[in-house]
Amino acid sequence: MAVSASAPHLTHLIKRPDYDLQDAIQSNRLRGLWRLMTGYRRHYFGAIAAQAVAVGAKTTALLLLSRFVDDILFRDDMLTIVPFVALGFLLLALTEGGGSFTSNRLAAQTSEGVTLRLRNYLYDHLQRQNFTYHDTHPTGDQVQRVTSDVRAIGAFFTEQGVWMGRIVLLFVVNVAAIATIHAPLALVSSLVVPLVVMVSLFFFRRVNKRYEEMQTQEAIVSTRLQENLTGVRVVKAFARQNHEMERFDQENYKHFLKGRRLLIMHSLFWPTTDLLTGFHQILVLYLGARLALNGEITAGQFIAFAGMVVYVIHPMRNLGRLIVQASAAMVSYDRVMEIIRSPREPLGEAETPPVPAIRGSVEFDHVSYEYEHGLPVLTDVSFEVKPGEVIALMGATGSGKTTVINLLMRFYEHSKGRILIDGVDLQDYPRDFLRRSIGVVEQEPFLFSRTIKENILYGVDRPVTDDEVYEAARAAAIHHVIESFPNGYSTMVGERGVTLSGGQKQRVAIARTLLKNPRILVLDDATSSVDSETEAAIRDAIRQLLPGRTGFIVAHRVQTVMSADKIIVFEKGRIVQTGTHDELIAQDGFYQRIFDMQSRIEEELERELNA
Repeated sequence: MAVSASAPHLTHLIKRPDYDLQDAIQSNRLRGLWRLMTGYRRHYFGAIAAQAVAVGAKTTALLLLSRFVDDILFRDDMLTIVPFVALGFLLLALTEGGGSFTSNRLAAQTSEGVTLRLRNYLYDHLQRQNFTYHDTHPTGDQVQRVTSDVRAIGAFFTEQGVWMGRIVLLFVVNVAAIATIHAPLALVSSLVVPLVVMVSLFFFRRVNKRYEEMQTQEAIVSTRLQENLTGVRVVKAFARQNHEMERFDQENYKHFLKGRRLLIMHSLFWPTTDLLTGFHQILVLYLGARLALNGEITAGQFIAFAGMVVYVIHPMRNLGRLIVQASAAMVSYDRVMEIIRSPREPLGEAETPPVPAIRGSVEFDHVSYEYEHGLPVLTDVSFEVKPGEVIALMGATGSGKTTVINLLMRFYEHSKGRILIDGVDLQDYPRDFLRRSIGVVEQEPFLFSRTIKENILYGVDRPVTDDEVYEAARAAAIHHVIESFPNGYSTMVGERGVTLSGGQKQRVAIARTLLKNPRILVLDDATSSVDSETEAAIRDAIRQLLPGRTGFIVAHRVQTVMSADKIIVFEKGRIVQTGTHDELIAQDGFYQRIFDMQSRIEEELERELNA
């Protein structure tokens, strides 16, 4: 039975064909948020239009109330007219409710649509960043931006954006309605607006700064939590729970202080605007009452005015709140754009590779590399590998062995020299093609929270039969172990593969790479987590699969590399020895010392076992 190795593409959810979120990068944050709404503006304006209908119905109800009090309430035929008036109020209430419902629904579609597209885009964008980006950006901080900051932007479109439109409509419609009653009273009713706006802008700048500080600290807390949960086995093994709790508490307390400062700013804002709007409301109601007593406006007009002035003043109070709360969206926009602004690693999926298929010859020609300026990791490294040869890389920790593999995979770009595959410069190969042609088993294998079968299939972009999966598992000496599980290949693997032993995880990772059928096979200390018997079984299986493929073995055990066609020994980023096992043990150097030391250890263990 053939199984699909890849999920359906969801690029239509990541970005619209007519819009790329790179266009949302703007120095003006409001303009940037406007760009983010591309494709959903019709929904947004529909929400505003529906709010206009609701606001119009609300104000019309007050005008109808005014007419009822002035013209109908004291008429002899009032009882015959009341049902029509009641029907009018009912229709206006239904209109207002329908407008509000439609507005909220369209606003939610806008918000959720923008959020869905933005979060998917960020997820895709982060996966396409190079290793240097991930080396310098904490995981917890990135998670914070993709979750909390995107949620804040979504809230802006759901609440602040639409409600600001609602407030402006309430103000304009009701001030215009008051002007039909008494023009000077309408002017006095709007005097509070500039004061509320000035106070709101004053707090906006300060809340903006406090919110940014709190979000930054929350990212630190998230990073601390993520690191601790990832390394929980190490924490428990060294009984460092109390130490880690103290470290977390320090960062969490800083978050508490920054959050408290933000809340203090909010708590100062509310009383200030309440005093302004409350005093202003008392003033205009007093003036309206005086006008009514003096006969300049009718009782019905005063009742309508009293309702309208509430819809003028209190929305202004909420406008200030929304302006202050919008600072969260502004800060979150900046934080999200920092991710989008970072250039993607070009994988070159659409590019045509220089060769149809890689044969496997590799040449490093005076290659140098430094992760940081002035700190070389590799210096003037040169070697050549023919197709089908197995090359072993040995050396102390930090000598540059894994860096060679990282450069070969184009995870990093070398600083000097040339790297050639089949005589073609490495940089002429699209990264996507290159990485599909090279299989790597990492020193610390990562398994996803999926079934064992899905983990083995991961990364294979062709239909695969069950027999192929089983054959790869047999080659990695894991098939019989998997078959012994109650659910076999359908056994769920816990996060990071915690339901499997270290050796079992490593062998599943090897099976995953073998199923990929790469032209170049890299084992980056891949047998470090298995026992000697399993290592021998894996070696035998790989030896059968290597003919016709180029193999790179990064290892510390001499027994793992002694059958390689060539062994290259690294020391401080330089090649210090090259040769076969027999040639190197005959030379005085690092390889001979490691061989003698490991041989003595094995002899002592054997004597103890036989004793």
